[in-house]
Amino acid sequence: MPTPVADSARRLELPLLEVETVRSGAGFDALAQAAPDVLAVVAYGEILPQSVLDVPRVAPVNVHFSLLPKLRGAAPVQRAILEGLESTGVTTIRMDAGMDTGPVLLQVPDPIQPEDDAGALGDRLAALGGRTLVETLDGLAAGTVVERSQDDSQATTAPKLTTADHQIRWSRRGSDIERQVRALAPDPGAVTLYRGSALKVFKVLTVRRAPAAPDEPVDDEEPGEVIAVGNRGPLIAAADDRPVVLEEVQPEGKRRMTGAEFARGYRPVPGERLG
Repeated sequence: MPTPVADSARRLELPLLEVETVRSGAGFDALAQAAPDVLAVVAYGEILPQSVLDVPRVAPVNVHFSLLPKLRGAAPVQRAILEGLESTGVTTIRMDAGMDTGPVLLQVPDPIQPEDDAGALGDRLAALGGRTLVETLDGLAAGTVVERSQDDSQATTAPKLTTADHQIRWSRRGSDIERQVRALAPDPGAVTLYRGSALKVFKVLTVRRAPAAPDEPVDDEEPGEVIAVGNRGPLIAAADDRPVVLEEVQPEGKRRMTGAEFARGYRPVPGERLG
């Protein structure tokens, strides 16, 4: 099945070559023979050597989904949500041999919305990145882009998420768990254990519990324990007074479902533990 990139290349009558690498071999040869003015790189999985960066006449340009030097690395969208940042954005840089370390060409901020998951934020930054790339190329052609070096002392990193990053740790605060779930949605999803099987979690809602009145017993649920089952799904204890409602989940071997559907089908009971 043709990809969106292939469809666009066909409509524009552009040659399209899919190669395993451009560092050497057929990929590098095709790139060099094209003698491009600009090399545009977006979400590319290889560190490009200087031999490749020297190919374009004007500049090798990278579109990165953060406000560099913040969040250099492979997972800036997910890490921005995990870290609870209020804003991120798109940066175009003139590439050098480092990891997202080249001088900044253009930068456009974008606020992170409370409901953003990695899919929604990534889609929005992709659209913003496309417009910013065009503006960057126009500026390079006109000679109006003013490069500025990154301040390495302000740099942070956004390494690729690991298996451990996918596992929900109920011993954390409810707000931390909620950010983790959003950072891993819509795919692959955060994961916990329920009745000995994997349970993927795609959406949760944090709620604040009212403090106990003087004549009421103090709540002593353990993190990960089912507190109650409401109309929207099971309420799960966290490490603070912000438990989370499981609003969208996928039990192992089953389809995705709402928290309410999960509650009706699996009938979780207060006192059961997740994780």
